[in-house]
Amino acid sequence: MIDWNVAVQTGTRLVRPGPQVEPAEAREVVAQLRELSRIAHGHVRDFTGLPIEADPAPATVVDRPGWIRANVDGFRVVLEPLMERMAEQRSPGLLSGGPGGTMVQAVGSRVTGMQVGAILAYMAGRVLGQYELFLPPDPSGEAPAGRLTLVAPNIVYVEQELGVDKRDFRLWVCLHEETHRAQFTGVPWLRAYVQDQMTEFLLASDLDPGAMLDRLRDAAEAVADAVRGGEGNLIDAIQTPGQREILDRLTAVMTLVEGHGDYVMDAVGPEVVPSVRQIRERFQGRREGGSRLDRTIRRLLGIDLKMKQYAEGSRFVRRVVTEVGMDQFNRVWESPETLPTHAEIKEPALWMRRVLDPAALDAPPPEANEA
Repeated sequence: MIDWNVAVQTGTRLVRPGPQVEPAEAREVVAQLRELSRIAHGHVRDFTGLPIEADPAPATVVDRPGWIRANVDGFRVVLEPLMERMAEQRSPGLLSGGPGGTMVQAVGSRVTGMQVGAILAYMAGRVLGQYELFLPPDPSGEAPAGRLTLVAPNIVYVEQELGVDKRDFRLWVCLHEETHRAQFTGVPWLRAYVQDQMTEFLLASDLDPGAMLDRLRDAAEAVADAVRGGEGNLIDAIQTPGQREILDRLTAVMTLVEGHGDYVMDAVGPEVVPSVRQIRERFQGRREGGSRLDRTIRRLLGIDLKMKQYAEGSRFVRRVVTEVGMDQFNRVWESPETLPTHAEIKEPALWMRRVLDPAALDAPPPEANEA
């Protein structure tokens, strides 16, 4: 289905080089990002109250090609169940065995590999960091289940573009990514829940050739709509009716974790990141800007939806923490049943009434308690 080697080759060939820095400066950036990640981890642990380890593995700092290779490895892990299902359901014909079928498969997988590589090349110039949930299995069983990754050239590029304090900006980014590490290491069931939802979503794909052609036509219409400035995106276009309910659950949990990360990176305090307000204002302007082509690609790939997740999720977290405090908010991590739904993220009072004890809702705000 996908030639992963072609995906890596295409992505690393197309990705733009990062900002040019001297080797000594590059080494300094890498060293500082690792150190700031360690510092951010402590702040996140103290602020969120999540039960995370005191001394985790250091952050992995990569360049843009390194980010592409890491994500191809992650894609292979995520898509493995779908690949197995497709192999089981392969019907006789052009896509079956034999020289003709083998040729069609080889050509198709290379084309798809190039498409995946082109998307990764675009994304590799934008991502500042991520917590990689899906890593190839470690035969020894000693490697951690996830990995915190920071993309050094992108962080340097953005801090230069925004004209902000370098150390503050790097720590601010680390606070967001370390919050994701805290979520997925401090909440034992969360990683498996997200992976199960993703697997369920993929296996709900309609593999019938006719239905797949319909999805391709929908995707083509989404591209045309995005170019015209509409709201069309590939995520909505290629999903089946059966996948929509699953995607709603997956989107709700990702809105929570992204919004939680955004909330923490701003709320830890000016004493930690003195220029946080300036950084947020300029960074938000950058998120919303860009050329018409860039905005079209963002809509098409669903990146604008991700930006909406940051805003909605952050509002949810802020509202709950303001009204009932961090300890009560952390009940969101108790089980899949205490996660907010889409509707509850938009109206946090619905979640608080469903999950929290009446006594918590009737108690004075945390600020009043402290006074």
